[in-house]
Formats: sequence, structure tokens, C-alpha cells
Amino acid sequence: MRESAASSSESPVETLTGTVERVTFHSPATGFAVLKVRVRGRPQPVSIVGTTAAVAAGEMMTAQGTWVNDRTHGLQFKASALVTAPPASKDGIERYLSSGAIKGIGIATAHKIVQAFGKRTFEVLDNEPHRLSELPGLTTARIKRITESWAEDRIVRDLGVFLQEHGLGLGQATRVFRALGPEAIGLIRQDPYRLARDVRGIGFLTADQVATSLGLKRDAPERLRAGITFALQEARDDGHCGLPREAAMSLAARLLDADEDLIEQAADTEVANRNLIADTIGGAPHLFLRELHRAEKVIGDKLRDLIVGEPPWGRIDLATEVPRVEARTGKALAPSQREALNVILGAKVSVITGGPGVGKTTLLDTILKILTRQDVSVVLAAPTGRAAKRMTEQTGIEAKTIHRLLEIDPEFGAFSRGRDNLLACDLLVVDETSMVDVPLMMALVEALPTASALLLVGDVDQLPPVGPGQVLADVIASDLVPVARLTEVFRQAEASRIIANAHRINRGEMPELPAPGVQSDFYFVEMNSPEDGLAKIIEIVKERIPRRFGLDPMRDVQILAPMNKGVLGARNINVEVQKVLNPSQGRSVERYGWTYAAGDRVMQTANDYDRDVFNGDLGSVLRIDQEEGELVALFDGRQVSYSFAELENLMPAYATTIHKSQGSEYPAVVVPVTMQHYAMLARNLIYTAVTRGRSLVVMVGETRALKIAVGGGRSKPRTTKLREWLTT
Repeated sequence: MRESAASSSESPVETLTGTVERVTFHSPATGFAVLKVRVRGRPQPVSIVGTTAAVAAGEMMTAQGTWVNDRTHGLQFKASALVTAPPASKDGIERYLSSGAIKGIGIATAHKIVQAFGKRTFEVLDNEPHRLSELPGLTTARIKRITESWAEDRIVRDLGVFLQEHGLGLGQATRVFRALGPEAIGLIRQDPYRLARDVRGIGFLTADQVATSLGLKRDAPERLRAGITFALQEARDDGHCGLPREAAMSLAARLLDADEDLIEQAADTEVANRNLIADTIGGAPHLFLRELHRAEKVIGDKLRDLIVGEPPWGRIDLATEVPRVEARTGKALAPSQREALNVILGAKVSVITGGPGVGKTTLLDTILKILTRQDVSVVLAAPTGRAAKRMTEQTGIEAKTIHRLLEIDPEFGAFSRGRDNLLACDLLVVDETSMVDVPLMMALVEALPTASALLLVGDVDQLPPVGPGQVLADVIASDLVPVARLTEVFRQAEASRIIANAHRINRGEMPELPAPGVQSDFYFVEMNSPEDGLAKIIEIVKERIPRRFGLDPMRDVQILAPMNKGVLGARNINVEVQKVLNPSQGRSVERYGWTYAAGDRVMQTANDYDRDVFNGDLGSVLRIDQEEGELVALFDGRQVSYSFAELENLMPAYATTIHKSQGSEYPAVVVPVTMQHYAMLARNLIYTAVTRGRSLVVMVGETRALKIAVGGGRSKPRTTKLREWLTT
């Protein structure tokens, strides 16, 4: 916050008491809140900023702090302490219930409840929630939802106070509750390092701070063991399945600031207790998280079992079958595709890889047409909904996401399909395999009968998975199974500058740009600064692309950024482009730092098994229902409802990261490439971004940043053992 020259430290400390009229902004991650509060004795609401675990309109609030004159927002009360209390008046209770804080209660329902129970409303919700059934129109499911949300709200507030006492931000309370449940306080007292292990967004240092506050000594064995495990979890978040032991010890020593001999002893204890696994890669000692070590071994063992024997379809007379398919499709196979076809149909496990325009889709379509004529049972799968949908459109055979194929159980987040409930198919085809991480691949191969065949399809030169491992790259590098690597760019694809430049980038060459004024499907727009780049991106998306190419900026154009942070990061671009493309003129809701309104493009950012939407799924906001406190989004024609309190994992998607775009294809993509993203600049990142564009790619950035990315090779190699499991 920018303050006036008169610093807040020179202003007298005051205490304000009033009623929260509006929550302008509240971040559950940090607790930071901007509130409009009707303060006793003041004619106009006061703007108060501070931190609180949870807050809703209608609550009573006491704030202690000082007045500051913010250059942008004017006079504000900057609170060093905010204390909320339940509202006492009927009007305050109704305002609180209708604020969206309690799932299942909107404006109409809040009015109905307060009319029935008056000032005893909170007492009824605490002790007699069954009485909600007395109200007309409230279903059993709605009452259950309200009751559970009310109980959660109370627990989160108590948890927030506990966390604040031990050095955490109040805003972490909701996240901790969702991870650890109603017994969170007891679990944290018992083992504070559960915060780092189980709560997304809380790191070891934060958990360590809580442990110290609870009285745990710095050389306590449990602290040292937690530090080693966390070092490996950090490595997992960077895509590694393990770390060289020396590197793990070094990282743990920096985290713990402890004696290395004690850390070595703690590591040995974790290995003895089977919490960590000691093994080797290339003869060098490594440490692994137990579940990732097992997952890579299971994949290796299963693939080596699968390759044994003849394919389920036996021998096929390709001299007869190929001309028949060519006649049906009107597409003749090139010699390289015929050779690949022979390789694939002669093996139980095989790989098709190659860049854009090399005929992967034609080859796969030919394989499927030949096999379905032989009554071979084929199942198609892909890691994301968009990739599965595209696979269905290309082949004419229904494809499912891997999660849906394995029949995810929403209650437990586990798969119904597995070793004891195998898939029924002769051939499983997995597209976009470069996106599949080690845990998901383990679940997939465990559910595959040993008699079945497996075909992995993907572009190994794209980014590795967001999760740990590099399954496709390791399978190809192992030489265990035949690989059809297609490299010939076909004539119809040669006309596309997108495809030509994708291959140039993949070879480490700068893309070729059209002459000034010449129409193309690939452009590079130089920028002078990040702010200039942002202005150009907005103009390109809003004006130039629709005018020149007739594409709809809301539906057809996707902005892909290397990272979330910065002026040209996905987050800031989202905010600025949303203002231009979908200014909120009607009903909207603000949550978690985002504004949502009807028409907004949105993306799910975490798997939600209850709603059957998954990380990376794209949709659009259909409507905002203030009365019921719900946002309804449309995903592939299916309506999905979120209460206002459940929007943490739904974000606007005018811009997204390149990693999040994997498996997707868009009519047009706009890609910022700037020195601001220096840490992320890698060849496979830019290659992945370019290959997401079907009809148009526009890069906006600095030439030197693009040169660094194209010339810099692939992103950092990952530490995995799968290649060894496949060859031993």
C-alpha cells in the first residue's frame, strides 16, 4: 500500500467499532481484507484494511489501528488488529447469512430463516439445526449443506485464532481446515509438520515456526526428519521422483540450520522406518519418497510384463488392410507412416511420437480402423477433458479422461479400477502421454490386463508433466518398446508457418517471420516494456485479431504466459483483459481476489471429484445467483454449481500458464515472451506454447528473450529411476 508522507506510526492509535456493511476484498490465503464498515458516530461507511481469518457482511467488528491517506484509495483505517463478533440485530443476522459465507444460504433463504427464528437464529443453527425443516422449500440436502457449512465456519474462526497465536496468518485457517478437518488444532499440536505435508501452500518454514511456538527444540529428531522429507517434497513439486542423497542432505541442512551428522542420522531413521527409500540411480545413492519410488517400480514391472507375447489381434495382412483404409479415408499413407504402422501393429506396447504436422493423427486413425475391423476392443484415454474431446473428434471413437476411465470415487479421491477391478479392453490408447505423471501412469497400468496391448501417443519434446516424473521420455529412452518417431512434415502442413516455426524452435532455430504487411498465421510483436507489452496484448486480443481474422476474443483467443507473476504474468493479464472483454455490468461476485460475472471464461485449477471437473478444465460462467449464493458455470455443455465460498479453485481464464495449456488446442494463442520471465525461458516451454495454436500464433515480447528461450535447450532434467526399472 502506498501511504502519504505522514506515516501511520505518527498517527494516534484508535479503536473503531461498527458493523461490516460490505466485504470489498478478502484473501483466505493471506487473510488480507478491505472492508466497508458502518462505524458508530460516523455518517458514512469507513474503509478498513487489515487481516482476519473470515469475515462477512453484517458482523460486528472492532478494529484497532491508525488512519492513513492512500494515494489511490483515499482515507483508510489501517487495522493492526481486527476482531469480529456475530451480529446481534435481526438485520445484521440476515445480512451476515446472505453474504455468501454460509453455503446454501442466499438472500431469499436468509430472509426466510431470520423471519422464522429472529435473534435466536444463531442459537438454532448451533443447537437445533433440524428446525430448518420447518421452513417451506428447504430440501433435506440443502439443510445438510447449510448445517455443515455453519459448523465449518465456526471451526475455521477458532482455528484462525489458534494459528494466529502461533505465528500463522489468520487467512490460512480455511485451507488448513479443508486439509486436516475439524480436529485440525489437535493434529497440529500433535505434529505441527503436518501443515507442510498435508496443506497446499504451507511450506516447511511456516510449519517449523508453529513447531517452535509450540515448544519443539531445533534439534528435535521429529523436526530433522520432517525437514528431510520436506526437501524431497520440494523436489517432487519440481518434477523429481527423488534426489541424490548428498543433494537431499544439503537442502535439508539449509532448511534446518542443523548439524549435518544429526541430519544424516535422521535420514537413516526415516529410511529404517520406510518413510523414505534409499536406492541408487546409475550406481549413485539417492533418496526417494516412498510412494514415488513404488510408483516408478510398478510402472517398470507392469510394462515389462505387458510386452511379453503376441498382440491380441495376432498378425494382420497390411497389404490388404492399408489400401482398404486409404480408399475409405481418401488419405494415402507416406512410406514413413507405413513403416510406423508395421512397427506398432507388431508389438503389445509401443509409442508414437512427433511434432505437429507429421501425421500422428492419420497414423492413429489408420491403426484404429484396421483393428476395429478385426473386432479388437479399443479404449481411448487422455489426461484432460479437452484432449479427450479432441481425440473423439479425430477418431470417431469415444475417448475418456484417464480419471473417468479409471472411475474416480468422489468420496475418497481413489480409483475404482485397479488390480482387483481391471479394465476390459484389447488395446488401450493414451494420447498426450507427455502430460501423464508417475502416480497417474501407475494407476493406469495397474488397471490394465496383462493380455492387453498399450499404445502411448504424444510429443516427447513438449513440456514434461506438471506432476512428478517424465514417463513418456523415460519409456522412449529405455529402448524397451518400439518407438515410431515421425519427423516428416507433410505438404498440407508445410503451408502453416505455425508448424514450420514449431519445428524450427524445436531444433534451436529462431522462427521465421512474415514480411511487413504480409498475411500469416505466425507473428512476433516487439515490445518496449512489460507495460507496453500488456497494452499491445489487450489491443491484439480485443481489436486486431477480431478485425483481421474474424475470431471471437471471448471464445477463440487464449493468452498463454510462461508464469503467473509479473505485469505479463497470467494473473495480471487476466485481471486487465477481463476489464476490457467482460466489464462487470450486471451481477458479479468477488472472491479470492477475482471478480466473476456471467460470460467470464474460467478454469478449474484442482481436481474436484464431487463436481466431476478436473485441473485444467475450461468453462464459462453461465450466471451468478445472488439469492442462492451460487455461481453456475458451463463445462462442455454441463452445468456445474459452486457456492460463493467454494470458488477457491475456479479462476478467470482469459490468460493461463503454458503449463496449464498442455493437452489443449485453441484457434488463436497470444504468448508474452519477456526477460521478466527469465527463470522460465526454455525451448520446450516456447515450443509447447506455439503448438497450442491451431490457426494463429502471436508472440508479444523481446527478441532477446525469445533467443534465450530458443537457444537455451530444454528445461532442467528431472531425477527419475523409471528408465532403470524398465531395463533391469
